[in-house]
Amino acid sequence: MTITTQHELDGMTLAGKVVARTLDALRAAVEPGVTPAELDALAGQVFAGFGAFSAPRAEYGAPVNVFISVNDDIVHGLPTNRPLQAGDVVCIDVTPNVGGFVADAAITVAVPPVSPTAARLIKAAEAALARGLNAARAGQPLNGIGRAIQTEVQRRGFTLLPELQGHGVGRAIHEKPDVPNYYRPALRKPLHEGLVIAVEPMISTGRSPRVRTRRDGWTLATTDGGLAAHVEHTIMIMKGKPVILTA
Repeated sequence: MTITTQHELDGMTLAGKVVARTLDALRAAVEPGVTPAELDALAGQVFAGFGAFSAPRAEYGAPVNVFISVNDDIVHGLPTNRPLQAGDVVCIDVTPNVGGFVADAAITVAVPPVSPTAARLIKAAEAALARGLNAARAGQPLNGIGRAIQTEVQRRGFTLLPELQGHGVGRAIHEKPDVPNYYRPALRKPLHEGLVIAVEPMISTGRSPRVRTRRDGWTLATTDGGLAAHVEHTIMIMKGKPVILTA
């Protein structure tokens, strides 16, 4: 999607607002004893307050309002009834459809007390996202985003999961272009003003860059049991710093 009208900007701004409000509510609710299923129900309540609905449910038949992935689960985790425990690493991925506009963002939080490794992992993912967003400017090559993310993750000693990547978003969850989290020399096409993309580093404490699909057919997990972190924002490309629609 490329935003060219005030209607499109207003629609994406509202969708981003719903994402941010939902993530704020779920972050505040993460504590020992709460279940991912309860967090999912809370997300549904926030969506309903804005007249929004789950885009993954509508587009792909996902049986969730939001995806919640715990510990070595990376993304697309189905919310379970297992209570969260102290030290769990929880990735929350929120993608509502609001009046025909779709925004997408994710956070990773740890259930206190947080281990030093989990804290470093989450900080690394957030720093990589910040680096990637800073590289996302009109006129700059698409592959500059992946180069920035890859450099930061490797500098901090964690493992990228290159099978998973960002994407265009706006009228559907997954639109062109693909936005890899690593440097691909062929992706030299410059970004253009108004383009809407989701930038989303996914990293692990493990050594293997591969991922596997769990038996539920949805949840993607690390292959070596490494803890995972996933952070994401939907942005609109500008000549300077991008507009973060989901902030």
